[in-house]
Amino acid sequence: MAAVTWTGGTEHWIKRGDINLFLWQKKANPNKPFLGTIFFVHGSSMASQPTFDLSVPGRPFSSAMDWFAEQGFETWTMDNEGYGRSDKNRDINFDISNGADDLVAGSEYILDHTTSKSLLMYGISSGALKAALFTERKPERVAKLALDAFVWTGEGSHTLEQRKKKLPEFIAKNRRPIDRAFVHSIFDRDHPGTADEPTIEAFADAILTLDDSMPTGTYVDMCSRLPLVDPVKIPVPTIILRGEYDGIAGMDDLIDFYKLLPNSDKQFSVMAGISHASFQQKNYMMVYQILYSYFTMPAPAYRG
Repeated sequence: MAAVTWTGGTEHWIKRGDINLFLWQKKANPNKPFLGTIFFVHGSSMASQPTFDLSVPGRPFSSAMDWFAEQGFETWTMDNEGYGRSDKNRDINFDISNGADDLVAGSEYILDHTTSKSLLMYGISSGALKAALFTERKPERVAKLALDAFVWTGEGSHTLEQRKKKLPEFIAKNRRPIDRAFVHSIFDRDHPGTADEPTIEAFADAILTLDDSMPTGTYVDMCSRLPLVDPVKIPVPTIILRGEYDGIAGMDDLIDFYKLLPNSDKQFSVMAGISHASFQQKNYMMVYQILYSYFTMPAPAYRG
C-alpha cells in the first residue's frame, strides 16, 4: 500500500467535551469573488480527507476541496469521532446522532474562523444523514444543504437489504474491519465500471492510511432505526442528489422525502452514470458542476 499524505491545507483541532476532533481547511482562491464556505461531511466507511481531498495522478481536480476552493469557496471538512485523525477511544459505536453532535461543534468553530454567516453543507451517504440531522438542530447555521446518496426510510434500498443480514454482527461490536477488497466492493456492488481502477486504488490507499476499521454505529442506524430525519423540520434550501445506479438511495424514498421539504427553493438531481461514491466516479466533474450551480444560485427574488 502506498502511504498517503495531504498537502495544501490547514489542520485544526477542536474539543467537544473531552473529545479531540480534526478539521481540515482549504482557503478560497483570493483572485476570485468569494462564494461562501462549504462544510463537507463524510460517510460510514472512510474519513474526510480521502473522500474530499483525494489526489489521483492524471485526474484533474480529483480533490473536491481543491476544485471548489479554486472557484472561490472556502472549503472545510472534519473527521467524525471514531474516524481518521479524530479520537476513537470511547467505548461506543459512533452513531449518526453522535456525528451530528460533532458537526455542531465543528460548525461553530468554522463560523468563528470565516467571514460567512452560515454554511453550505454537503453530506454523502450516512454523512448526508448527519448533515440533515445537524440542520434540524441548527438550521440557522445552514445557508443551503446538499444530500448525496441519502436514505430516508430505507424503502427500496437494495444495499441496506443485504446489509441487514449482518445486523446482529454490527450490533455486537463497536467497530468492523475494512481492507482493500472492501473499498473495491463499494464500487462493484451496484454497477461495476462507474469508477476507474486508478481512482479506486488511490481511494483505498488514502482510506487505509488512516484506518483499518470503521465504527458500526451508522450501519446499525441505517439498518434498524430509520427514519432518523424529519423533512418537515429542514427549513433551508435543499438539493437531493441521487446517482443513477446507487443501491443505497431508493428513488421513491427520496422523492417522498423531497415532497415534504418545506422550502420551495429545492432541487432533485439524478446523476447519470454514477453509483454510490460520487466524487470518486468517472463523472465526478458533473457532480461538482451540479453542486456549484445550486450553491451559487441566487435566492428567489419573489415567492408569491
